Amino acid sequence: MNRSVTRTRTLLAAALAVGIAAGPLAFPATAAPAPAATTRAVDPAGSALAEVIAGLPSKDATAALVRVGGTEGTWRGTTGVHDLATGRPADPDARFRAGSVTKVFTAAVVLQLASEGRIDLDRPARAYLPDLIPATYGEVTVRQLLNHTHGIPAAEMPGDTVEEWYARRLDTHDPRAMVRSATARPREFAPGEKQHYLNIGYTIAGLLIERVTGDTYEHQLAARVLGPLGLRDTYSPGTSPRIEGPHNHGYQTMRLDDGSTGLRDVTVWGATDGWAAGDLISTTADLERFTRALFAGRVVRGPLLEEMFTLPKVADSRSGEPAAYSVGLSMKVLGGREVWGKTGGRWGYNAAIASTRDGARTLVYSVNSTDAKGQDTNRVALNLMLATFGMPSPTPSPVR
Repeated sequence: MNRSVTRTRTLLAAALAVGIAAGPLAFPATAAPAPAATTRAVDPAGSALAEVIAGLPSKDATAALVRVGGTEGTWRGTTGVHDLATGRPADPDARFRAGSVTKVFTAAVVLQLASEGRIDLDRPARAYLPDLIPATYGEVTVRQLLNHTHGIPAAEMPGDTVEEWYARRLDTHDPRAMVRSATARPREFAPGEKQHYLNIGYTIAGLLIERVTGDTYEHQLAARVLGPLGLRDTYSPGTSPRIEGPHNHGYQTMRLDDGSTGLRDVTVWGATDGWAAGDLISTTADLERFTRALFAGRVVRGPLLEEMFTLPKVADSRSGEPAAYSVGLSMKVLGGREVWGKTGGRWGYNAAIASTRDGARTLVYSVNSTDAKGQDTNRVALNLMLATFGMPSPTPSPVR
């Protein structure tokens, strides 16, 4: 395979931070294909977006909720089913697991605290959490936690397959125990030298918020972001494995009890392993409102907002490509423009927020992917991104 084809495929895959591999799909007899997407459009790209989400449920996804906005026009689309058992149309106002989109909210809270002088981004995180972060990681700064250049490895988690993880889906995980597990392992690289996208930096950030404020992470998030923006359908589930309120079911391709491979309903699944890095539940309307407010400077104010739009000048520790993650967000050049945002994946659910820097075009989606944490990019989610913003441009030469 020639280098240009390889790079193009890499760019397509990198357009989203999480994805899905296509797999076999067998629908129950009661799950008839959903009607055509319910849409409202004043945007010339609406036909392309409608085509992307047409025909659900499919082998890739069972439902999709999409909102495109900004000064260039708006578009709304919903397709697929609420659940495979009844085949009812998907609820466009459904709540869903936002996964790592949570990181944007957590980063915003930390930056607010920094603007108040309660957190110094250049200060070692150990200065705030000396009882939790060992001297081995004493040089890691708060900023490095947030832009994934800290070098702390992931915590040890039980299980190696989706079937094993499913069997433990109701386990609860203590964030302090996860941090102790991670920091007991050798560092991946010296702080600030490379970038490796992991949850652990944001788990520590959640604990840092609690230490500095003397309050819970969940209450600070609600008081600082959710309440002021009127995000009434966005919440932290805590130890509950359920999605409260209206929601479409999520499914995962896996080995079933009879030894065959098929879809299992994974709607009920605890998210304590994600916590401040990935446990939020939200709606497309709430995430769109949050995205508009964030990019307009109404969530993080002043110079600290630029932390979210500044990429560290290091290379990815695995690919060698230039760093793609800032504080809270990531960036790809699509359609010749910088597109900033964040994707997220929990079993049964992929989500994303994305916007041009000036807010001219925004995208929020929830795709009920059938392998939301797979190795390859979900084709529905990827094509939504490309239909909204355009094809990716080549990245600069790797940082050396």
